Amino acid sequence: MAEFHKIFEALKWASSFLKENGRDENISEMLLCHYLGMSRAKLLGELREELDPKVKEKFVAAVDKVVSGIPVQHIIGYEEFYGRRFLVNGEVLIPRPETEELVQGLLARIERLFNKTEVIKVVDVGTGSGAISITLALENEYLDVMTVDIAKASIDVAKENAIRLGAKVSFFEGDLLGPLMAEGIKVDVVISNPPYIPEDDIATLSTVVKDHEPIRALVGGQDGLDFYRRFMKEIPIALKEKGIVAFEVGIGQGESVADMLRDTFPRATVEVVNDINGKDRMVFAEIGF
Repeated sequence: MAEFHKIFEALKWASSFLKENGRDENISEMLLCHYLGMSRAKLLGELREELDPKVKEKFVAAVDKVVSGIPVQHIIGYEEFYGRRFLVNGEVLIPRPETEELVQGLLARIERLFNKTEVIKVVDVGTGSGAISITLALENEYLDVMTVDIAKASIDVAKENAIRLGAKVSFFEGDLLGPLMAEGIKVDVVISNPPYIPEDDIATLSTVVKDHEPIRALVGGQDGLDFYRRFMKEIPIALKEKGIVAFEVGIGQGESVADMLRDTFPRATVEVVNDINGKDRMVFAEIGF
């Protein structure tokens, strides 16, 4: 076993080992915080403290797992999203920071375009862990949030997160907007982070992603745009006369998806929005306003 006894020595060893193996060296802090039950601030305040041998054993084993390609979120069992802790496993996509920007952008548009006291029906398509739908429900009490996923295993994770976080969300199992259309449900908002990675690009992804996250949540056909094309046929049926569509997209796909929305809704205001890193990651359409 690695030779160290204090917290700062553990961090130094793990950071170096992770970096040497092409992994994010900051994961060392995340793991130690988890096994010690500490916040990052408390951890940094106790760097000179002795590390419990049992914690050391778990920590070293976890670092080895990360080096082997297992996502740290699968080891500790959760990921932070919008200031909340969401349970994750191999059945759901691990929530990403850019998706927080999608949620933030949608919340701002809802506040600007809708009456603050009216109930607004929202559907999150492809819910996964429930990060989008649950966050929307908790951030705006006037939203009536529904969510759809094709996989029961994903819905089970999202339901557990909704219960833990106290969010009121309605769950539907099915393909895209099919369950809503079958029941004649019309919504004010459609939001989705669909699979958008081109088939040929999967092989180039990190083993952390391609070997441990569900392929059904990643691949979007030959060019990555298959799900957006399907949405263009279904959204006009499920969306009310006035509504918002919010998509996360892959880098370089923004204008293609925006053009689809313009063709489907010729009078819509469609906007491609870059993320904090300057990449086109979000497309918003305001329809009928």
